[in-house]
Parts: sequence; structure tokens; C-alpha cells
Amino acid sequence: MPFPRASGILLHPTSFPSPFGIGDLGSEAYRFIDFLVESAQQLWQILPLGPTWDCHSPYASYSAMAGNPLLISPEILQNKGLLDRESFSKLLEFNSETVDFEQVIRAKTPMLRRACENFQAKATTVQQQKFETFCQNQSSWLNDFALFMALKEAYGGASWNTWEHMIAKRQQEAILQWQQRLSTDIFYHKYLQFEFFCQWSELKHYANQRGIQIIGDIPIYVAYDSADVWANPENFCLDRQTGLPALMAGTPPDFFSTTGQLWGNPVYNWEQLQQSGFKWWVQRFQSILNYVDVIRIDHFRGFEAYWAVKQGETTAENGEWIQAPGKALFEFLKAELGFLPILAEDLGEITPDVEALRDYFEFPGMKILQFAFGSGIQAEKRFLPFNYHSNCVVYTGTHDNDTTVGWFNQLSPQEREEVLRYLGCTSSEGIHWDLIRLAHSSVANQAIIPLQDILGLDTSARMNFPGTSKDNWGWRYKSADLTQEVCKHLRTMTETYDRAPIPSELKGR
Repeated sequence: MPFPRASGILLHPTSFPSPFGIGDLGSEAYRFIDFLVESAQQLWQILPLGPTWDCHSPYASYSAMAGNPLLISPEILQNKGLLDRESFSKLLEFNSETVDFEQVIRAKTPMLRRACENFQAKATTVQQQKFETFCQNQSSWLNDFALFMALKEAYGGASWNTWEHMIAKRQQEAILQWQQRLSTDIFYHKYLQFEFFCQWSELKHYANQRGIQIIGDIPIYVAYDSADVWANPENFCLDRQTGLPALMAGTPPDFFSTTGQLWGNPVYNWEQLQQSGFKWWVQRFQSILNYVDVIRIDHFRGFEAYWAVKQGETTAENGEWIQAPGKALFEFLKAELGFLPILAEDLGEITPDVEALRDYFEFPGMKILQFAFGSGIQAEKRFLPFNYHSNCVVYTGTHDNDTTVGWFNQLSPQEREEVLRYLGCTSSEGIHWDLIRLAHSSVANQAIIPLQDILGLDTSARMNFPGTSKDNWGWRYKSADLTQEVCKHLRTMTETYDRAPIPSELKGR
């Protein structure tokens, strides 16, 4: 079922302002929700919320179902009486424009440890019961995740396949021994997930009560070094001897890469997953729907057919396409969960079969305006609005693109002229608003704009440079950036193109 006409903003929570070096779920998150409401938006899109690897990419997580403890707000912990003023006395001066993840980890970890200790010592009977209920409700993944994280710390961060054989293979005797040995750390990681869930649930409730729906993100694959693979090896194509991926995920060679992309994630053992009634996938969708209202599926084409590369290959050249049971999976999810609030990331080389799978379930696809302009194969006219149908989502750009200002400035003079001619502009001043107007005025049911574009920022505010591992994911805005002028301009555009929420007194007429 298509979604109603609306618009929103793409912004990951790490980008919020805060005095703790990274955006969190405290007061600035609520202020951002207020900005969405005041500017007549109805959608807030985020990136995956999981606890990240050393690269700090939201798409490289230790769990497909857990939350990132770095997003926990120390302010809220203080309001709960779990941190005192002394906990903030030696707080460092952080860069307000970007996240220094290592510095943040050093500063926040002791605070989170202290909050956990205080929770154990001071929690009321009601709070203890709430914690126990959470642990019971999330036991399908939480117990394995908490043990996995405690083990990683005990092994100095080493990948699970290098642990002692008995625990790497999850032999019951070893699990019981480690559970006893690491009981304090296991409790700590369960508490962090409980606190994250409480803070996020309150923020989501605040958003939903004000008419804001949250769009989350499911990467199709999970990281090899994750609780998901360690706890459920039968769900993945792993080598029985080494435990390493027998088949690795990626994409074949194309115009942009002569050797393709070798991601290294293990591909799924779809036969086993199907035999189990897609149990793991049902748990994954149920888990993320606790956090969000709508799900964007990253690399949707992999549910129709996926590129698989054998272990030992160093590039993605020698892979093969293998069919995936995407239709059976989504049929099963629909039977289990009802209506599937899914957006399909259908970018890249998309075949008619992928389009057929998307359209069979009426999942909206994605349109990126930046992809519509340029020269050669990089310019795809299917991304121009006159080629849209209404059941799609239009973006100026995504987290993987440059900002609109940065993108426009890097075009050749001829390409810039082409963009201005299409937009009917005589000047590039305010180019970000011109592209936003093009998105909002299109027939696409949903228009989502990165906050960087609404603020008119250049390449220095880019969130991610695909194919690189440094200096990504760190951009933050300042509280003063959300001005009344910006809010009014966005609201006017939203109302002009009929994307504003319907006033409550007019609903049902």
C-alpha cells in the first residue's frame, strides 16, 4: 500500500548537538522533533542504530538488533539520579562540528559504567521489574549479544573466530563457564540496552504524539564479527573448518569499479533460513519495529538475487549471481506482521525481476535527484521527476552523496548550466533550495531531504565518502543552525506542495 504524501528530514542521531562530543537522545533530540513539527514535516529518517565497529559506520555493527550505547544521554541519566555532578566535573572540551569517536568512547564509558553501578544499587522495585521485563521480552537476541560483547572485551576486541575453540563454537560447557566468569560485564551490557531502549522509546513516543514517523534502516547483510553470526552460524554460509565466510557478499564489476565491491560479509544460508520459517528475519523485523515506524531496506536487490564470491578471493570479479527467496520471505513476514511499512533501496543495477519483486509488494523505491544530472553513464534520466510515479521516495541526495552545494560546485561549468536550465534558474545562489523545491514539487509520495541540504552546507558537512574508512560519519550541526528563518522557509515550501500534515479538525471530511 502506498504511503501518503509527506516530507521529512534525513539526520542520524550522532549529528545532534550535545556537550558530550556526539549527538544523543537528550534535549537536542527533542528540540529537533519540535523543529520537524514547526516546519510541517512528518518524517524523520535515520541510519542504522546498532553498536558500531572501530570504523564507526552505522552499517558495520556488532548486532542487527541492539542499540548504540554512545547515543545514551548522560543528561537523562543525571535526571534519573544515576549520575551526579561529579561525573561531569572532568568533562573534556569536544569539537562541536564533528565526532571524535575515540575521545567520546573514553569520556562516556566511565559514565555509563557508573550509571550501571548506581542502577544496581539504587533501582526501585518498579525499575528492577521494568529491567527484568525488558530482558525477558528481548531474550531471543539480548542474552547472546550481552555475552558476545563481554567476551570481546575479555579477548581484547579480537574477532570471535579467534577465541578459544570451545567458546567460539558455543559449546554449552564453555558458555556456562563464561557466563559465570563475566556475569558483571554481561549485566552491564544488558543494562546499556535497557537504558537505550527506554530513552529511545520515550523519544519515539514524543515524535509519534506530534505526528512524526521515524524511518529506520536495515542493512541487508550483517557483519561477520557480530553476535548474529557467532550465535546463529547456521544462518550463514560459513566454512565448517575455519568458521570464515565460505561465500562473501559484494557487487560485480561495473562502470564505477573494474574489480567490483567485495564487502566481506557472509551471505545468508537461505535454504536453512527458509526451513526455519525465516525465524531470524522475523525477529529482526520485530526488533527494529520496536524502534521505528517505517523500514528502509538497504541493497534491496539482494533479496531477488545476490552476488556471492568464494572465500580466498581478493576482489569481487569472480563471483556469481544466486537467486534469493525474497518473495517467500516477504510473504511470510506479511503473514506474521501484517502490513509491511517498507521502503526499498533500489539503486544501482536493477533488473526487471528486482522491480517486479518491489512492485509486487508495492514497496516505494528511491529517486536521487543528484543522479539525474551530469555527463555520460553517471546521469540517469529515470531520476528526473517527469519519469516518476507517485509510489516512490525522492531525495536530493543520501548519506552516501555529497551535499547539494558540494555536488553542484564540483560539476563542470557545462553540467552546472544544464542543472540551472532544467531548474529554470539564472543563478546558482540558493541551489540547495532549488533542488529541494524540485523534490517537493514532484509526484513522489514522500520527499526526504538531508539536513545538510536544508542548511545549505558544502562538502565539509558530508556524512560519508563510500569506499573510504576515515573521516566519515562524524558531521554535527550546531543548535543555532535551526533558525526560525530556515524553519519558515521549509514550512512554506512544504505547504505549497501539499506535503504538510492535515489539520486535525479537517481529518475525515
